[in-house]
Amino acid sequence: MDHRRSRPPSAAPAGALLLMLSPATAVDGCPAGGERASKQQGRSGRRHHRRHEVEEQLWVFGDSYADTGNLGNLGRELTHAWYDPYGKTFPRRPAGRFSDGRVLTDFVASALGMRTPVAYKARWRASREALARGMNFAVGGAGVLDTGNFQRNISAQIDLFQAIHRTQQRGCAKRTALVVVSGNDYAYAADKDNGTSAAIAYIPTVVRELRGQLRRLGDEAGMRRVVVTNLHPMGCTPVFTRPLNYTGCDPLANAGAAQHNAALSSVLATLDPNNRTFLLLDVHTPFAAFLLNDDNNGGNGNKKFKSTLRPCCESFRPDGYCGEEDENGTRQYTLCDDPGRYFYWDDVHQTQLAWAAVARTFRAAVKSFLSI
Repeated sequence: MDHRRSRPPSAAPAGALLLMLSPATAVDGCPAGGERASKQQGRSGRRHHRRHEVEEQLWVFGDSYADTGNLGNLGRELTHAWYDPYGKTFPRRPAGRFSDGRVLTDFVASALGMRTPVAYKARWRASREALARGMNFAVGGAGVLDTGNFQRNISAQIDLFQAIHRTQQRGCAKRTALVVVSGNDYAYAADKDNGTSAAIAYIPTVVRELRGQLRRLGDEAGMRRVVVTNLHPMGCTPVFTRPLNYTGCDPLANAGAAQHNAALSSVLATLDPNNRTFLLLDVHTPFAAFLLNDDNNGGNGNKKFKSTLRPCCESFRPDGYCGEEDENGTRQYTLCDDPGRYFYWDDVHQTQLAWAAVARTFRAAVKSFLSI
């Protein structure tokens, strides 16, 4: 339901059984309730117990909508996010985020009241404090299944998480997983079989595999909470709207996204009837409100975004890419003056301000869910 061209890999992831060792201690050494008690030698020489707050951790799995620097720099043509003009707004230089600034991971972390977890690729230079907040395994180009982009899919990303925790003490943390799936599987199917209809036929396979990985996060990886995104209206991404002169969305691609979302909702209802472990992070509704709302796309001077279907960074050629240069180093793209007035940054990714606007719609729901 997306099209891959000569552009970077992009988007368009119940706790473990506890063996009670004592009335107040679980298998990981944590007191009941998830809190730690430690003994500390005081100045007076007396030992006493001190309660410690539970550490919040965020573990991220997914694709370029969540990637904060895991895709290696393989050159401008393949990995645009490490080159100008990416990172123009934040951190004011290219840093591996597929946007002018912050992406979905940053805003979910903010909703949790914590800093963005370190990218797996940057783990070696991260502080112990940063590593205690969790880690981001998401990488641009990834899918639930293999996408032809040679990036770790969701299953392989979870493998990395489990490998880390086989060699490290688990500690006593409140683990939350964020799973971001934005359409790479469908882009791969559409390209391979030459059409959106082929991508739609792939939905049952993708959702079935996603169901297995979500169960794995809860049952094997010990995640206390799992937050998973649904699909945005894929037919409204500039890669689809450009052939329509940015005046409308592709209805078939949007229908496919809706079908995926319905299947995912059914899966979550089966996995978690009481809505205590899994949260569907609905990005589709706020995306649709901005992208399909006539008041937003019309001539209303009070609209939030100047443009919702045309990207801030637009390549000269339909098969070009944001950041492209010719052999003389001359730009082969146009760049808007203010990314904050645009919903889309490039042909498939959002601006920082777009993500901020979307995040405001789910911030309260995330905080409420994680307080259960």
